[in-house]
Amino acid sequence: MNWSKIGRKMWKDRYLFLLLLPGILYFLIYRYLPMVGIVIAFKDYSPFRGFVDSPWVGLKYFKLIFEDSEVIRVIWNTLQLSFLQIFFAFPISIVLALMLNELRNQYYKRFVQSIVYLPHFLSWVVVVGITVIFLRSEGLVNGFLGSMFGTNTIPFLTDPALFKPIIILQVIWKESGWGTIIFLAALAGVNPNLYEAAIMDGANRFRQMWHITLPAIKSTIIILLILRLGNVMDSGFEQIFLMLNPFNMDTGNVLDTFVYFKGIQQANYSFATAVGLFKGLVGLLLVVGANRLAKKFGEEGLY
Repeated sequence: MNWSKIGRKMWKDRYLFLLLLPGILYFLIYRYLPMVGIVIAFKDYSPFRGFVDSPWVGLKYFKLIFEDSEVIRVIWNTLQLSFLQIFFAFPISIVLALMLNELRNQYYKRFVQSIVYLPHFLSWVVVVGITVIFLRSEGLVNGFLGSMFGTNTIPFLTDPALFKPIIILQVIWKESGWGTIIFLAALAGVNPNLYEAAIMDGANRFRQMWHITLPAIKSTIIILLILRLGNVMDSGFEQIFLMLNPFNMDTGNVLDTFVYFKGIQQANYSFATAVGLFKGLVGLLLVVGANRLAKKFGEEGLY
């Protein structure tokens, strides 16, 4: 390997590498260095003994994952929430992008884009606060239903059956608009001549969207879906944690909150780390499997 040639190339493009430096440092400090802590999943870790002196226990805590009935329930809750988000929230961004793409008035289009982007910039604390104001027993929704239909108070925030629908609706409201950005960027690259040819052939707006617009963003949809499958074990700690209460704990407790309760509140660091490592392994397997499946069907895939 010609190191002098590589050095000259790097010096020539030194300003570009300088722009990369903050991103590289971020991943090194906050992503790679903390991975040293994975070792405590294989040890009976004690903060007083430290990483080195804590005794090795091998796969003890990984075995406990499948022996603990609470972990199985938490994994099931996590998978349910994640696939419900993929099934309901993920397509909303695609539909919204297609609808925005059909708008011809640019001023109105930008106005609508700004409105649907806005919720993304609200923290989950604010979103959950708005949800509580609307859905609590004496909130706006119960007040409206009681005055209009004479219904009894509905326990939206404490009914376990309503926990997952509320979470999905929050995700749709907060993130669907932001999710359209990548799809709209992909749609900007569609050749306008294709639409003109379709009009000459008598295709209406729906046919143009079905035969031109959707195929143009198909590869983008597949890549984003593969990436989303990689996070299938992540349900969003902050949102779930703020929405949990003693009444919906059995239904709403997911892996992220479970790791927090076990690792921070109960100081069971080794078990919590093992659960977190298991979660990452499942995400990796899903990404690899989904990528191979996409390539098998003739798509580009993620890599």
